[in-house]
Amino acid sequence: MLGTVLLLLALAKMACPSPASVASRRAEALKKLLEVFGMEDPPAPPTHFKQPPQYMVDLFNTVANADGVTKNPDILEGNTVRSFLDKTHSEDMRFLFVLSSVAKNEKILTAELHLFRLWPRVTDGPKRHHFCQVSVYQVLEKDKPDTPERKKLLAARLVSLQTSGWEVFAITPAVRDWTEDESSNQGLLVTVQGPEGSPLDPPPLQFASGRGHHESKKPMLVLFTDDGRRGASLPTAGFPVSQAPDLPAKMPVPKLGRSRSTRSLDRLRPCQRHPLSVDFEEIGWSGWIISPRGYNAFHCKGSCPFPLGENMRPTNHATVQSIINALKLSEGVSSPCCVPDKLYSINLLYFDDDENVVLKQYDDMVAGSCGCH
Repeated sequence: MLGTVLLLLALAKMACPSPASVASRRAEALKKLLEVFGMEDPPAPPTHFKQPPQYMVDLFNTVANADGVTKNPDILEGNTVRSFLDKTHSEDMRFLFVLSSVAKNEKILTAELHLFRLWPRVTDGPKRHHFCQVSVYQVLEKDKPDTPERKKLLAARLVSLQTSGWEVFAITPAVRDWTEDESSNQGLLVTVQGPEGSPLDPPPLQFASGRGHHESKKPMLVLFTDDGRRGASLPTAGFPVSQAPDLPAKMPVPKLGRSRSTRSLDRLRPCQRHPLSVDFEEIGWSGWIISPRGYNAFHCKGSCPFPLGENMRPTNHATVQSIINALKLSEGVSSPCCVPDKLYSINLLYFDDDENVVLKQYDDMVAGSCGCH
């Protein structure tokens, strides 16, 4: 996948005599680059400034460094995390999330309902509860969802009335039903009762709704999925924090059309890793990508001369090939090539077409090290 990115960036920047040819080639290259990111067209930027959910920003910062390179490949379950805000904006603890942006090939792994618990109401009288029972139901029929046969219990637990903050409930079975049959999505119902299930009127506990509360506290569905996309079989790992490069606003991009003497000099230099900036603003994607602003893909360049030293990180096969090439033991056998021998994944945090925030991990996007193969 990294090789495809490098070729496309070169095509997008290639200088041609005809402006029409330049524009056509650039458009073709960017379309192919979108395919690398699993998209047919770039999502439209939000119509107005929109703050991404803090949970998604924090998750991105946990998974990736500032350049989007994965710090630990084992943190995420699957390779995609989608967030959806409630569409009902009601006060009666009914919630509806539109999941039309979930692709058919995505495997549903885990779904969570995130609700922000407000400070409890002050109640009068001697009987003041310290806990209450919160239950989350999948609504089976829109009319009269309070009746037992028209709702299905997904999660229930005791919640403290002493604090405020986020509560997370697992609702995976409901989301699997909704993605299999979109018409079955009648939303969720949340109830608050006493510790023994007794009714409380008014309930001492309230959750922030989509109406009248800060954007950062809105009800949210978080969906962990996997689209099955995988990279090559090269070793992959988290990017070592000590080696993580700082990405300047503009890094020099290798120029095409250099002199013959310069190209010859490059071939004489030993195989090593060189910087290669991918700038999303320059590509025209900064309107929908939240983070990172770009990343350093790196590329491998240089010669693999005989004899291959350990610093060339050669494979046994490359060592044998180098010997055969040097001794001219067989015709048509070239010297080994300088290529990536370790690849890292990157993460994008972005707005999709429905202005939902998505965190997606892409394999084989950064050359971690180079060797003679």
